[in-house]
Amino acid sequence: MKVSLNWLNDYVDLSGIETRQIVEKLTMAGLEVEDYVDQSEIYKGFITALVKDKQKHPGADKLSVCMVYDGKNEHQVICGAPNVDAGQKIIFAKTGAVVPKSKIRIEKVKIRGVESSGMICSGDELQLNDDHNGILVLDDSTEIGKPITEVLGLNDVIIEIGLTPNRPDALSHIGVARDLAVLFNTELKLPEVNKNNMSGDVSEYIVIEIKDAVNCPRYCGKALKNVKVMESPDWLKRKLENAGLRPINNIVDATNFVMLECGQPLHAFDLDKLSHKKIIVDSTNTEGEFTTLDSKVRKIPEGTLLINDGKQPAAIAGVMGGENSEISLSTKNILIESAYFSPSSIRRTSKAISLSTDSSYRFERGTDPNNADKAAQRAAEIIAEISGGEIIKGIADVYPEKISEREVLFRYDRCRKLLGYDVPHSEIKRIVTALGMKIISEENGKLLLSIPTFRPDIEREADIIEEIARINGYENIPAVPRISITLEKRYDHSDFTDSLRTTANALGFFEMINNPLQTEKSALLTGNPVKVLNPQSVDMAFLRTGLLAGALEVVSHNIKVGEKDLQLFEIGNVFNRISDNDINSFEDFNEESRAIFIITGRMIKKGWNTEEQYHSYHSLKGYIDSIILKFSLDSVLKDSYNVSGNSIYAYGLTKKFNDQEIGAGGKIKNEFLKKFDIEQDVFCFEFYLDKLRNIKTPQRMYEEPLRFPKVLRDCAFIFDKSVHFGDVDSFIKEQAGSLLKSVSLFDIFESESLGENKRSLAFSLEFYSNERTLTEEEVQKEFDKLIKKVSEKFNAKLRG
Repeated sequence: MKVSLNWLNDYVDLSGIETRQIVEKLTMAGLEVEDYVDQSEIYKGFITALVKDKQKHPGADKLSVCMVYDGKNEHQVICGAPNVDAGQKIIFAKTGAVVPKSKIRIEKVKIRGVESSGMICSGDELQLNDDHNGILVLDDSTEIGKPITEVLGLNDVIIEIGLTPNRPDALSHIGVARDLAVLFNTELKLPEVNKNNMSGDVSEYIVIEIKDAVNCPRYCGKALKNVKVMESPDWLKRKLENAGLRPINNIVDATNFVMLECGQPLHAFDLDKLSHKKIIVDSTNTEGEFTTLDSKVRKIPEGTLLINDGKQPAAIAGVMGGENSEISLSTKNILIESAYFSPSSIRRTSKAISLSTDSSYRFERGTDPNNADKAAQRAAEIIAEISGGEIIKGIADVYPEKISEREVLFRYDRCRKLLGYDVPHSEIKRIVTALGMKIISEENGKLLLSIPTFRPDIEREADIIEEIARINGYENIPAVPRISITLEKRYDHSDFTDSLRTTANALGFFEMINNPLQTEKSALLTGNPVKVLNPQSVDMAFLRTGLLAGALEVVSHNIKVGEKDLQLFEIGNVFNRISDNDINSFEDFNEESRAIFIITGRMIKKGWNTEEQYHSYHSLKGYIDSIILKFSLDSVLKDSYNVSGNSIYAYGLTKKFNDQEIGAGGKIKNEFLKKFDIEQDVFCFEFYLDKLRNIKTPQRMYEEPLRFPKVLRDCAFIFDKSVHFGDVDSFIKEQAGSLLKSVSLFDIFESESLGENKRSLAFSLEFYSNERTLTEEEVQKEFDKLIKKVSEKFNAKLRG
């Protein structure tokens, strides 16, 4: 938003304060200044002058040789403008001046052999208008030799502020001036509204009816008669132009002036074009079409809030007026609309019809419902002054249920605790009152404050404390001393996650970043969720309990748009309640860091030299083992094939360290995938990073290559389903002699033919010695001994 420093001075005395100080104060107070332009610097070297003589250039038909007099000296200037002529008062750029539009520095040059010193300027070159067909000719009464900053009033500083959506009050000059007044501890001067010199009765001119009071809680109408529509006076045009708006006519310009002054958007109707002299505010029940002021026919969706007259729509509420009631040169009587519309209604309408205006921009963020009548009166007085119109007595004001000021309790102790330092009580009271709050009562270190309706962003005590912090200066908040604590960990958090991310990328995985807020349904799928106190919507009401639900939503979306072959991963935090009791402290829930890897679809696409291959459980295990190997954890982590959370996985894998689960995953059940509209196999694995990164890996030692052959033996047992692979694996290694070097599971089989609640586990055993070649007999003897012990220990049956 652009604000004019000269305009701001109408409401707060900034004389004697440097622009740099104003810019710094605004930025530090949260109204970030993105840029500012000092017109006196831009137009330095541009003065008024007189064209004393004009002759044709001897070497060019379209150029003229002009003698320009600046009040002291004459200058020879080559000019190519067709409208230049002797006797004209013009704007002259002296040598050394920089043209605002082209940024070209004026130098003494020769053009076709004739010397030229300076330039006669057009309005386009000076960025004063869009006319680039000729030079800008000034009024004959213009005094020559004067800087154009004085003559044209180009002595302003234009400040561009980047506002956050929570500060609708600052979308006006008065709003910015209010902050400056409290920052520099000076008085805020508000314009007076004079209700004298009025005639007639507004009830004879307009009747207002609100049918949708939810989306339009207040609607005011102010009438004027016998106005004369014409060009606005220079002072008004200059203010609008400096604030970034194009002047249109005195009526529209006056409404825009008030909007930029106090933040209340207004709209002027031609009163004689309103059927039955009625205004009816209501939302549509059906779709329709409406022609707006820009002569475009727009499709209006059902539920759009419209301003209707007694016969037809006259405006899209809060967005743009209609062509059928616009102000024209023949307009005599007008109605000024000043209303408060629901921000969500205007936001919805603006988005639906793809139309954003200065009015909708303000209504979407929230205007002051209790300033609507004053803004209408202010505009009426300005219009009467510059158009010769007569103000009709009274204001048509429909306000079914007044929006009252919010009351908030403020505690000095709480302010000190949050900010970390003491702000004097007298300074706190000065700040809150200067910002428009009223002190209702004060007792026991507490203030009961009434919050003005132009500050909808101040809802609670913390918001008031934030206001005190930004006005008193964020730079005054004391720095917390940094404490360095050295913990004995295997990996630094950032190093570990960066290395994990790099490894995942190298294996062909693409990273996801999902919202840590979920619906209750998604959060309940993987844990005991923590509810957010003030959720923005039902879709973001709970903290995520795992990474799986978010990952499956991404998979589902990609499949629906035709991207069925996926390798994705995510690193993030999850949150779970420790019990079903209410959460009263951080001890009632836990937060942990996790990483999920998910694959689906084809691993290798079909080609002229390759066969199509799909991702499987084995490819998932291969990826996970590669990650484990990268962190040198392959020798300390053990596999278990009984996965916790069996409501999710049809079968899978668990990685353990000393009986502590480090991660789990597998093939996701089809019935679980149906919750996400997924109809193809999906495999995933989730690491518990807080546990994983704390494991100290053993030092890698070099071993010479094996010199003697290995002997392999395979066996399969039928176990009860309650028997875990990890238990069998540990037992075999404990009972075996030194010749057994490795045990691995290579098959899991379940079938009714094996018996009820039975399953088969098949193992591969690897025997060898570093000293000699083993004989068949000694290996068989060791193998048979293990078969017997496993059968007895687990009541297992050897499969043939």
